[in-house]
Amino acid sequence: MNTTTNFVLRGFLLIALVGCHSFANAQNPEPLETSLLEKAYEHFKESQLTERRFGYDKISPLIESRSDVFQQQVLGKSVEGRPLHALTYGSGPIPVLLWSQMHGDESTATMALFDLLNFLEGSEADDFAAIRKVLQENLTIRFIPMVNPDGAERFQRRNALHIDLNRDAIRQSSPEAIILKAARDDFEPAFGFNLHDQNAYYNASGTSNPATISVLAPAYNEAREVNEGREEAMKVIVGMNRVLQEEIPGNVGKYNDSFEPRAFGDNFQKWGTSTILIESGAYPNDPEKQYIRKLNFMIILNALYEIATGIYDNHEASAYQAIPDNASRLMDLLIKNVRSETNGYAYVTDIGIRRSVRYQNGARYEHGEVEDWGDLSIYYGYEELDAEGMTVAKGKVWGKEVALEEISKDEVMGLLREGYLAIKTPEENKGMVHDLPILILTGDQLPDLEPSLSNAPNFFLKNDNEFLYAVINGNLVDLQSPGNKSFKQRVQ
Repeated sequence: MNTTTNFVLRGFLLIALVGCHSFANAQNPEPLETSLLEKAYEHFKESQLTERRFGYDKISPLIESRSDVFQQQVLGKSVEGRPLHALTYGSGPIPVLLWSQMHGDESTATMALFDLLNFLEGSEADDFAAIRKVLQENLTIRFIPMVNPDGAERFQRRNALHIDLNRDAIRQSSPEAIILKAARDDFEPAFGFNLHDQNAYYNASGTSNPATISVLAPAYNEAREVNEGREEAMKVIVGMNRVLQEEIPGNVGKYNDSFEPRAFGDNFQKWGTSTILIESGAYPNDPEKQYIRKLNFMIILNALYEIATGIYDNHEASAYQAIPDNASRLMDLLIKNVRSETNGYAYVTDIGIRRSVRYQNGARYEHGEVEDWGDLSIYYGYEELDAEGMTVAKGKVWGKEVALEEISKDEVMGLLREGYLAIKTPEENKGMVHDLPILILTGDQLPDLEPSLSNAPNFFLKNDNEFLYAVINGNLVDLQSPGNKSFKQRVQ
């Protein structure tokens, strides 16, 4: 079916649906209240998914246990032989496809899809039965919850062939890409939801607010023109943004719409599916992205309902354009106005630090990097320190070797106040994860502790007579009031 035919048929379907009064409150369906969406999430949240790192083995029983309200099929297998499942709900004339975890380490929406599957299996006697009836009668919804199970197994972006599946829509070098393309061609969805995660450093442009959710109606050509299908995606997003502004006002961004000719979202739009991209970013104190998962559930359920009832068509596409653009102006730690000296030249600088989560033998730890050094006045920090009057200083290594289990946090704090940034420990401790706010080293090879852009973020901030702060692997430690800050570091 070509693009024009798809859009024309979709229009006839909507007219027919209005004519036969198959909508809830047929003449004037009302938008779903945010409080009702929240209530639905709390009731149907999948309790087996509580952390964002999981593999196919975790979701397999959740798929197998589904009731017969879903039609199930295995679309094919990944490079390493893991199944790609599809679950189909409803018998309505508007086909909607949702696919998640094309990148193996982007699992937030996957969790939300299982919450939605639970919702669709709910009782005919509960508070949400009328919503389910509208969805079941007007939509045929197909879920592909994990497109890249091999990447999910390693919690990495790419698949087992080292290919980014979202750059494989045209060449289709990967079996997973072939499967996703065939799923679109066989199902011919009128609407598609392309579900991803973005890094924590995107902000709503012009603000310090993280872009907790970013949205996009992808372009279908280099000119970024708006045809009927793209406009319909924009209208659906406007309805989603209504919910988001009630939940997280100011924390929504619009993703860059430059056309990427290799990407699935852009090509779905080009192939005639009104495509909605959801990118799950960051929210303060939500490292496992459970609140962001809730937001995904709420806005996807709202979007499905608005598509089923036609409510989305009442929105103005211009309201989509009013959503602030994404920027990438956030740091985990931003140190401002600190003095530094190089080759006898004294100057004032800002230091921007970002931290990533890494895994080794199942253990989770943080890895910090100096992202930028200089005038960072256009950046914001999740944590900020105005270090005016302070100087960045190199730390020392405590000469005595100490077993990891023999040193306490109080002793570590004492060493930090004396200017020691690292201690040595026996070789057998290498690779262990610890929570002490100090570098722990093995072997004779010592890291370069000179504060600079090219070295790891390990240094002191001091005044003339006193060490005031330590920066350990990108974490700020207040040496006057250390508090109970949590560290997860690996013995080097």
